[in-house]
Amino acid sequence: MIFDRPYMRDPDARPERSALKWLIGTLVAAFVVENICLGWFGGDFAAQFFRLLTLSPEGLKSGFVWSLATHGLLHDPKNLFDLLFTLLAIFVFGRAVIAEIGPKRFLQLFAAAVILGGVTWLAVNWTQGGRLFGASAGVSALIVVFACLNPEQPITFFMIDIGARAKHLALGLLCIDGLGLILLEIPGRSSWFSMAHSAHLGGMAAGWLYYRATHSGTAPLFNSKPSIELPRWFRRSRKASAATPVYKVNLGGGADLKAEVDRILDKINSHGFQSLTAEEKRRLDQARDHLSRR
Repeated sequence: MIFDRPYMRDPDARPERSALKWLIGTLVAAFVVENICLGWFGGDFAAQFFRLLTLSPEGLKSGFVWSLATHGLLHDPKNLFDLLFTLLAIFVFGRAVIAEIGPKRFLQLFAAAVILGGVTWLAVNWTQGGRLFGASAGVSALIVVFACLNPEQPITFFMIDIGARAKHLALGLLCIDGLGLILLEIPGRSSWFSMAHSAHLGGMAAGWLYYRATHSGTAPLFNSKPSIELPRWFRRSRKASAATPVYKVNLGGGADLKAEVDRILDKINSHGFQSLTAEEKRRLDQARDHLSRR
């Protein structure tokens, strides 16, 4: 039956929620382990702990390649607010994003954003040194993907509409981090506003590239065809390829209804929800309403 499929179950039982809780739980557990190690041991052990897991030009030169990913697990042990803000942003924007792209792609996107943010930060700070830690690049990617999927979504603060839309939030963060990169990070200046602006921009780039590659029909890397073709006399004759199947939606009777819904849900399972046509989405909603009334 349609309600036995994972896409139609109770939202609290969806695997998306499990992936979101897993990510938040991992960051919380890493913060606890980090504080235990620093509080109980300290000294040389704490220094080596940060040297191995945080990202730095010196560490990468020493072969600590894993720090490109592990730096996203650590946060400032003396600043609980930083961790809480990160978790809140993951929860707020992650719920909407994971519902659209699924748990597997969600985790892949977050990890890729953390890594690309680290690479961008290294490119800017290779000669200046320093250390990078935190998952802010992943949060930046979620905000960008959320804004691309829902550009007109109102942004609320404690249930109050502040008059901004998701696209305004993303553009505002882009401007802030762009100015911070140019005015503070590249010149190496210190300020109360100093932060890893380059890592944020790298995370935004990861989110934008993901959206362009998977949700935009204009992504040249994946959708363009080669502009140079072989001469006709050089090509081998080939049999006519099978015609692309045309999906027709039929909600006539019980057996036909079940078969049609199963076909649409199998298509979602294979190619993602974004692969559905507008007609298939509308028919799926009609089928759900029809079965709920029975």
